[in-house]
Amino acid sequence: MNSVKHYVQVTAGLLGLLLLTVGAAYIHFGPFNTAIALLISAAKAGLIILFFMHAREAKPLTRVFICAGFFWLALLITLTLGDLLSR
Repeated sequence: MNSVKHYVQVTAGLLGLLLLTVGAAYIHFGPFNTAIALLISAAKAGLIILFFMHAREAKPLTRVFICAGFFWLALLITLTLGDLLSR
């Protein structure tokens, strides 16, 4: 599962998402700029966590803490956007 070919494919995917990020920075999406940037960065973070940090082969307790971290991040983003949009 940890072959060089596998890591090259994931790295190519990350580079593709990087190009997508740069391309999205030059296009005006109006109020969706932040949402698109967050979605692309979440995809990059997911690839890094799953493949380079070996979360796919992790024990169940480690997966619980990974999910708790994402829950906390989602909570912080939601509260921040709620404050920003209510002003």
